[in-house]
Amino acid sequence: MIQRFKKRLSLTITLVLLVFGVLVTTFISILLIAILLHYLGVITFSESQNQPGNEESPLLGLFNLFIICIAIGTSLTAFLSKKALNPIRKVIASIHQVAAGDFSVKVDIKGIGELEELSESFNKMTQELASIETLRSDFINNFSHEFKTPIMSIRGFAKLLQENDLTEEERQEYLDIIVAESERLATLSSNVLTLAKYENLEIVVDQAPFRLDEQIRRTIILMEPKWSVKDLNVNLDLEEVTFVGNEEFIQQIWINLLDNAIKFSYPGGSIDIRLTKSDNEIRFMIQDEGVGMDEATIAHIFDKFFQGDASHAKKGNGLGLSLVKRIVDLCGGEIIVQSELGSGSIFTVLFYSKKG
Repeated sequence: MIQRFKKRLSLTITLVLLVFGVLVTTFISILLIAILLHYLGVITFSESQNQPGNEESPLLGLFNLFIICIAIGTSLTAFLSKKALNPIRKVIASIHQVAAGDFSVKVDIKGIGELEELSESFNKMTQELASIETLRSDFINNFSHEFKTPIMSIRGFAKLLQENDLTEEERQEYLDIIVAESERLATLSSNVLTLAKYENLEIVVDQAPFRLDEQIRRTIILMEPKWSVKDLNVNLDLEEVTFVGNEEFIQQIWINLLDNAIKFSYPGGSIDIRLTKSDNEIRFMIQDEGVGMDEATIAHIFDKFFQGDASHAKKGNGLGLSLVKRIVDLCGGEIIVQSELGSGSIFTVLFYSKKG
C-alpha cells in the first residue's frame, strides 16, 4: 500500500513540478520582458501613468505584454508536454503493434513509478500473449496430427483390404488395426470434447455426498484389463472417506491418473494407491515404479497434447492429465507431481475443507 502510494505521489509530484516549472519560467520571462521594454521606453512604471493623457500607452503595452506571455507560456507548455507524453506515445505505438499481431514488442520506460509499472505490466502481457499464441499454434498442430494419424491409418489399411490376394491372416490383422485405430480416434474425440466441456465450466453442479474410497475401488476394477495384461501389482490403502461433489466428474481424476500410472509402469511392477483424510484435507496418492520424468517434462506435464520425451512416449493423446488438472482446479484442490527418471512418479491430489 505504501509503495503504491509513493508511485502515485511520484506522478503527482512530477505533474506539479511540470506546471510549476512552466509558471515560474513564464513569470521570469514576463519579468525580463517587462524590464527590457521599460528599459527601451516602450512602457513605463512611473507615476505619469496616472495622468489622463498617458492612459492608452501603458494599457497597450500591458496588452502586448499579455499576448507575449500567453505565446511564451503556451509554447513552453506544448514543448514540455510533448516531452512528458512521449512515454505514453511509445505505449500507444506498441499497442498498435500488438494489435497487428506482433507480440515481441517491448516497452522500456524509466523515471516515473507508474509509467515503469505500466511498462512492466505491458511487457508481461505481451509475453503471456506470445506464450498463448505458441500454445494455440502447438495445440492446433498437435490436434491435427493426433486426428490425422489414425484416419490415415484406417484409410490405408481399408484400401489394402480391397485387394483380393490377401490371406485370411493378413485380412484379420488389417481389420484389427482398423478397429484399434477407430477406438483410438473415438477416445481422442471423447477426451477433447470432455476437456472442452470442463474448460468452459466454472461451477460444479449436481454435488452430493458419496464414498470416495469405494469409487476408487470401482475405478481400479474398471481398469483391471489394462493393469492385469502388464502383470502389475496394485496395492491399496484406502481410508473410509465421504466426499461431497459430482461423482461422475471426480471419477475422471482416478481413471486418468491410474491409466497414466499403468501406461508408464514396467511389466511386473507395482502401483501403490493411498487415500487419507484429516481435519482440513483429503489426500489421494498414486505411486508407480515406471520410467519417471525429468524436470522439463514435469513443468509441462499438464499441457494439452504434451507427452514428454519421445523416447518414452506411450500410446495416448496427452489430454488425460490436462483433464485431471482442470477438474482438480474446479474442485478447489491441488495436484502435486514428484518424479525422477528411472525412479517412477508420485501424483498427489489434495482436496481442502470438504466435509462429509
